[in-house]
Amino acid sequence: MATTPSPPAITSSGLRKSFGDHVVLDGIDLHVPRGTVFALLGPNGSGKTTTVRILSTLIRADGGQAAVAGHDVDRSPGAVRAAIGVTGQFSAVDGLLTGEENLRLMADLHRLGRAEGRRRVADLLARFDLLDAARRTAATYSGGMRRRLDLAMTLVGEPSVIFLDEPTTGLDPRSRRTMWQIIRRLVAGGVTVFLTTQYLEEADALADRIAVLDHGRVVASGTADELKRLIPGGHVRLRFADAAGLDRAAAMFDGAARDDDALTLRVPGDGGAGALRALLDRLDAAGVEVADLSVHTPDLDDVFFALTGTPTNQPAAQEATR
Repeated sequence: MATTPSPPAITSSGLRKSFGDHVVLDGIDLHVPRGTVFALLGPNGSGKTTTVRILSTLIRADGGQAAVAGHDVDRSPGAVRAAIGVTGQFSAVDGLLTGEENLRLMADLHRLGRAEGRRRVADLLARFDLLDAARRTAATYSGGMRRRLDLAMTLVGEPSVIFLDEPTTGLDPRSRRTMWQIIRRLVAGGVTVFLTTQYLEEADALADRIAVLDHGRVVASGTADELKRLIPGGHVRLRFADAAGLDRAAAMFDGAARDDDALTLRVPGDGGAGALRALLDRLDAAGVEVADLSVHTPDLDDVFFALTGTPTNQPAAQEATR
């Protein structure tokens, strides 16, 4: 018996927003499956935070449609708010309250009963490693602890979709990786995470799919590997046991760069499975043995700088995969 696929957690079609004469979003299409991490990348001013604010019902779009957790953001904003949590760029923690009091305040705002509220607060303090600091004022917390508390406060209402707008900005590397572990655990539990970030390695490490936003348009989308293959510079590095093997292989591939000292050959390619299989089949058919090989693709830094340098009058949409 065929199963019906679950509806996506987030969709948008033709989303537009301007502030005065300044166009911030110029027709954004998004599709975020449930239980995944979706990362929205882009330079400052590209429209990332505006997209989050529209999808979380904080502001209205000028045009287009969007739905979150199955609810239209314009027609059913209350239902959207009941299903989501939002952690912004700046912590919403009250520094005058203790960590426990901040969480209890959120429990009261969500109208949880006394017993349920206490249970939820105790659980979150334990999950976010804040038990020892629970009765200290949040003003005494480190930056990483404040961000953990901020995210814990977002989870009091048990949202199915969480918007994290640059959640690790300003954190040290150790605190950032702790946040990554927390995000992975949330997704493993079925939560959908919509992430905006300035840290490209963060998107590479966490995101199932990535969209790159520039001048209010999605200029590319796909998995991290798919996006990397959009940019020239990928190659397969072949190493041979002897010079004879290198000579024979070099004669087979136009544009390949050889290193006689290292007995290696760099063959341009996108690193995809099909292209790699074809390359190895060609070598095998010619009886050329390869000692070892490695695939090299551009990193997300290369992708980001190449794509966000596209002039606004160029065709905008470039989809890595459907």
